[in-house]
Amino acid sequence: MSHVGQISIPATYMRGGTSKGVFFTLSNLPEAARVPGEVRDKLLMRVIGSPDPYEKQIDGMGGATSSTSKTVILSKSESPDHDVDYLFGQVSIDKPFVDWSGNCGNLSAAVGPYAIANGLVDPTKIPQNGVAEVRIWQVNIGKTIVSQVPIVDGQVQETGDFELDGVTFPAAEIPVAFMDPADGEGAIFPTGNLVDDLDVPGVGVLKATLINAGIPTVFVNAQDIGYTGCELQEAINSDANALAMFETIRAHAAVRMGLIKHVDEAASRQHTPKVAFVAPPASYTASSGKAVSAENIDLVVRALSMGKLHHAMMGTAAVAIGAAAAIQGTLVNLAAGGEEREAVTFGHPSGSLRVGAKASLIDGRWQIDQAVMSRSARVLMEGCVRIPADSF
Repeated sequence: MSHVGQISIPATYMRGGTSKGVFFTLSNLPEAARVPGEVRDKLLMRVIGSPDPYEKQIDGMGGATSSTSKTVILSKSESPDHDVDYLFGQVSIDKPFVDWSGNCGNLSAAVGPYAIANGLVDPTKIPQNGVAEVRIWQVNIGKTIVSQVPIVDGQVQETGDFELDGVTFPAAEIPVAFMDPADGEGAIFPTGNLVDDLDVPGVGVLKATLINAGIPTVFVNAQDIGYTGCELQEAINSDANALAMFETIRAHAAVRMGLIKHVDEAASRQHTPKVAFVAPPASYTASSGKAVSAENIDLVVRALSMGKLHHAMMGTAAVAIGAAAAIQGTLVNLAAGGEEREAVTFGHPSGSLRVGAKASLIDGRWQIDQAVMSRSARVLMEGCVRIPADSF
């Protein structure tokens, strides 16, 4: 019996924020995978090691969590106002699909460094020493991201003393600004309300803030669903009933937000919306053993990604948190004390994070001018990934 060989595809394995993924330059992909469609999806799934009924992704580059089952495709931007086009694919671990419905805020921090190192940014824009501003067009949601990448001796600086909760080692700080971060052309509040009554079968009517900033997200109060907001992963991810409840909340919120027409469609749209629960500030011990003091945070937030409680906080969800906190009357703002603010520090399972956002009410409609947070990024491995030639 004959067997096909493997093919090699140039790729870079990178950490960005509290996520990591496989980065490709569009022109390096096999020709049939340079356009959206089934071929591209099959290729990326095979690279990551999905679908895997064992949910381990042993035969691929994925790390068997939503934070590590990610792919990025970059190319020089076709827009004169941007340097690079950034397309993000969230690969399902156990199901055969790639979700293209949203951005990854954490990996956004790695886009600028990759683009500079791989010749996707005009060399005249890169100083010998200083900061290179990389303007990124986020293809999934049609928005601009501006990344400030530190440069030393003409090269991207990766090491440094910036510490990010959820990442073990310090690295160079990369401020990332998400401009007008509402997904696509949609309203920040799809229902027109800061707080909605969300009727969830088996749960009841929940107060919910449904917001479309950074990534579509539904926020509920922790106490309304029996939690404190200080839970760590094992408290949620080991509880099948809890995970089912959160998925039901997410599915019904997706319908209310106009993202899907029927709750049954939520299974094929795992990446969005996110579901999160909030509570006033409280002291707790993070997953690393670090003490998080209520005095140093404005509220606590826990969020789920791809059906599981995230180990820290998704970057795009952090943008949603910052945006909601900036608008008085949302559940996030109320949990943070109900005051007008342009920045918020929230506690998450791995520690805390500060995100800034400025909101404006224009003609009766809320707008977020930009949301800013600092992340870091680092190349973990570069070379080629290999997959069987008949994978796609």
